[in-house]
Amino acid sequence: MTYTTFESPVGLLTAVGRDGGLAGLYLENHRHQPDPATFGEPDDRAFTEVRRQLSEYFAGERTEFELPLTMRGTPFQQTVWQELTRIPYGETITYRELAEQIGRPGAFRAVGLANGRNPVSIVVPCHRVIGSNGDLTGYGGGVARKRRLLDLESGAPSAPPGRPKGCEGTLHGL
Repeated sequence: MTYTTFESPVGLLTAVGRDGGLAGLYLENHRHQPDPATFGEPDDRAFTEVRRQLSEYFAGERTEFELPLTMRGTPFQQTVWQELTRIPYGETITYRELAEQIGRPGAFRAVGLANGRNPVSIVVPCHRVIGSNGDLTGYGGGVARKRRLLDLESGAPSAPPGRPKGCEGTLHGL
């Protein structure tokens, strides 16, 4: 496994690679980030394409990612994460709608838990899932970052460049 850490408009991002694919993309102070000691060796060169595509995304030039993914999870989590990649750029759905789309209409809470365990933030767009009342809930990178990503995708004015309010701090453990 290899990793790199780099700046982005939403703070530091840590990309983790395994078996030739992206296994993790963690926002600074991400709630469910694994122990950084498990990330392997630092290797900036291995993530050139990841960084390029994310740069295009933040510039508003990319709406879909074309990266090999090697994330690990339960079969249910994998199903939820696959469905997340089908949510169009600039659109949102509710946890209940996501549960219905995977054929498990009563499992919206389990869908929320799987969504929260998504190891590849932004690329697998868990930020596009909202509460049934329209509230921005349950984002491992923090609600301020979720709002920032949704504003970017909707073309809405957002905070000035740099870290959004509430995203201050340092990356712990690296």
